[in-house]
Amino acid sequence: MPASDTQVDGYAAALYEVAHAEGVVERVQDEFFRFSRAVDASPDLRSALTDPASSAERKESVIRELLADRVHPVTLRLLNLVIEAGLGRELTRVADAFVEEVTASGEAAVAEVRVATPLDEAQRQRLAQALTDAKGRPVDVKVIVDPTVLGGVVTTIGDEVIDGSVRRRLEQLRAAMSGS
Repeated sequence: MPASDTQVDGYAAALYEVAHAEGVVERVQDEFFRFSRAVDASPDLRSALTDPASSAERKESVIRELLADRVHPVTLRLLNLVIEAGLGRELTRVADAFVEEVTASGEAAVAEVRVATPLDEAQRQRLAQALTDAKGRPVDVKVIVDPTVLGGVVTTIGDEVIDGSVRRRLEQLRAAMSGS
């Protein structure tokens, strides 16, 4: 049974408070977000973290094996907390609510950017600066590699979607050529 919005929002608020108190909000938010998307993309990982027959220790071991040297210790603790609470199936909802919590705090807007291939740091920074200029406030870019994009970028900031993908451009060209 899915967790209630109240439960998801409560955990997101707690994640924000802990990360804020530790002074690592941006890093924890980014790592939590990325891990939630990795879980979404991997049925085996999702199963390992949500299997009711698997012990909390086993689930913690899976997370530690995957992330121990790759994420901030606060991220590791908070991921384990959420999984231990039985919210493994709701990890993406918790991550998204966490992003909303950070945004509501005024720290930065968050842009989910889908690209066909990874961006290097210079490209990510240029994109963040362009979005910051367009929005008039800082924008934190979360990059998701999505081969269905084909090329270009699909950016979502809150409810706004900016589709600059090759797929979208081809659709527009096709519509223009057919006279629609």
